[in-house]
Amino acid sequence: MSLRVLVVDDQGIVRAGFAAVIDAEDDMTVVGEAGDGAEAVRLAAELAPDVVLMDVRMPELDGIAATRIITGRENAPRVLVLTTFDLDVYVFDALRAGASGFLLKDVRPAELLDGIRVVAAGESVLAPSATRRLIGHYASGTAVADTGDGSNPRELDSLTGSQRGVLELLATGLNNAEIAAELGITVGTVKSHVNALLRKLGLRDRVQATILAYDLGLARPNPPGAHL
Repeated sequence: MSLRVLVVDDQGIVRAGFAAVIDAEDDMTVVGEAGDGAEAVRLAAELAPDVVLMDVRMPELDGIAATRIITGRENAPRVLVLTTFDLDVYVFDALRAGASGFLLKDVRPAELLDGIRVVAAGESVLAPSATRRLIGHYASGTAVADTGDGSNPRELDSLTGSQRGVLELLATGLNNAEIAAELGITVGTVKSHVNALLRKLGLRDRVQATILAYDLGLARPNPPGAHL
């Protein structure tokens, strides 16, 4: 079954380019295109896409506000934000609005397609520059500690020791296979722990889990120069 993708960008030629790349794939179909955030909100409800490829700076309603509305609905699609502007405020706002990923528009087609597949599968994806600066802001204490989802430290009491350990490693950027190797457990067990902790904490995906872990001091930024 093909992934249903809604492409949102205020520039028609950009939308057409993304749509052509996506439609060329056997496992993806562009079900609609929107030129502003308001239209994106409407089409997301009407077309029920699996993934919304969302621009940030648009007329009527910007991509951040549109993302917040779309992801706040029941059975919401995943949102992958794609923008020309590699600015901190966009990274933080997009993730806190509920986006499952953030990539720059100069991303290679193969990376874009992989990103769509990753977020559709319930994972998250961030441009390397965004990841470095996100972690850097938590290291410097300049990120705002507000999850915006009602979570609080007391909810961590619902996690088992294993789930908490997985959360801490997840927040460092490790994937399931790397977490499994670190803890000496199977990838399937890691997936079960991730699903359980997301459910218990009322979080949508790994991005929100990572933000919460840093907000609560469960994870520490890598030392300067460390690989992310």
